Amino acid sequence: MGWWQEQKWQRWQAHHPLPDAAWRNVPSSLPLLAGLSEPLLARLGERSWRVLFELRLSLPAGVEWSLEAHLQMASQIALMGLGWSDRQALAALGDTRDIIVVPGAFRRHVQEMDDFGVMHEFDDERAGETSWGGPVVLSLEDIERSGARDGFNVIIHEFAHKLDMTGNMAIDGQPALPAHISAKEWYDTFMRAWHALQATLERGEVPAIDDYAATHPSEFFAVCCEYFFSAPELLDGVWPDLYALLVRYFNQNPLQRHQHLEPAL
Repeated sequence: MGWWQEQKWQRWQAHHPLPDAAWRNVPSSLPLLAGLSEPLLARLGERSWRVLFELRLSLPAGVEWSLEAHLQMASQIALMGLGWSDRQALAALGDTRDIIVVPGAFRRHVQEMDDFGVMHEFDDERAGETSWGGPVVLSLEDIERSGARDGFNVIIHEFAHKLDMTGNMAIDGQPALPAHISAKEWYDTFMRAWHALQATLERGEVPAIDDYAATHPSEFFAVCCEYFFSAPELLDGVWPDLYALLVRYFNQNPLQRHQHLEPAL
């Protein structure tokens, strides 16, 4: 199936190359892409075009997007795997086949069992959601807020959950890891930061990152990915060892390419 899909892509791309006119304004419209070299921007354009080929997109009734808007969203997905090979970046999409855009944040009734076997029920307002075998659901309102250098990016957050599932199909904060990163190193580094965040909140202090990260290790990973790409100086400032681990995992260093820019808000 992988070989057949690759052949389909090659044939489609030959007849429908990346439209330069639509791509031209995308990098300048998204501050988190600032600092990428011309070769990396060219790679990002082709990878973004491949994302649009691979994934079906459903928009709310009455909403129409330009091709540039499609590429803006796809580029934020493709950015996550920009430091990986084409094959690795494609595999990072996991089981994703559909993106469903809804008008705004939505509510879900959630049932969760804690570590002590106690079931908790609550209503949760979400900007997006995903699950193994299911689509990625994104709020249009929050997509339009994404792309800045402020630590918030619903697109990266939800696709970080898809990365998370590549580990063992569970959303537990530990994706499939490259050979140069051990599961123990990943766990120990993230747990040190996780416990530090919990301690900050217990003291009544305002944490350096969105406190939604404290709700579950999987959310901690997803929020850290948001900051890694859109506000790397904030993540590096509070947990440099975790930031360095993500540099090795993603094989890219957003802090380095943002260093000549104004600090994230």
